[in-house]
Amino acid sequence: MTPYVLVVEDEDALATLLHYNLDKEGYQVAVAADGEEALTLASERAPDLVILDWMLPKVSGIEVCRRLRGRTDTRNVPIIMLTARGEESDRIRGLDTGADDYVVKPFSMVELTARVRAVMRRIRPALADDRITVGDIIIDRVAHRVKRQGKEVHLGPTEFRLLDYLMQHPGRVFSREQLLDAVWGSDVYVEARTVDVHIGRLRKALNGSAEADPIRTVRSAGYSLDVEAA
Repeated sequence: MTPYVLVVEDEDALATLLHYNLDKEGYQVAVAADGEEALTLASERAPDLVILDWMLPKVSGIEVCRRLRGRTDTRNVPIIMLTARGEESDRIRGLDTGADDYVVKPFSMVELTARVRAVMRRIRPALADDRITVGDIIIDRVAHRVKRQGKEVHLGPTEFRLLDYLMQHPGRVFSREQLLDAVWGSDVYVEARTVDVHIGRLRKALNGSAEADPIRTVRSAGYSLDVEAA
């Protein structure tokens, strides 16, 4: 069954862009221009995921999120909040209200669609696609294969898991410790520098034909998958 995504956004141009890109990703999309319309559409049919703007006419995004969490049929629906508010206190408020993820405007459409796939996989795995595409990189979990610019990329199991995790969160910077927990597991003792070794192997495999390096090293912070380079 095609996942149904409800987009709640009062900026016409952005709403159109979101509808176009999500439709292209294979989702069924409905758009609401204000909070009241969003609640009405959600009551008529519970969405599989909601992309919700913070600042909305009539009923705010925070209040929409709160009401959706208060309903039995939408209590567990994933919600990604969109907002121009980038302060930590605002992010915490949005997440505490019940949002599953938080994207600050302006944002990359590639990153947002990747976040949608990641939330779907985490909360409703039956709806998730087993193929992830970020830029010119495609990872297929079922076949355990990776392609870049149509060419096969051969990875070891650890490098595969590492790339899979980075592709689920394009643009985000992860410390070595965070990557160790996510890829190796928190119950396994591995030195943090081990991440550097596997990142190096992953880079070598991905950049075999001198393509732009999609993995960005952030000094004193960690690594991220650079959406623009991928």
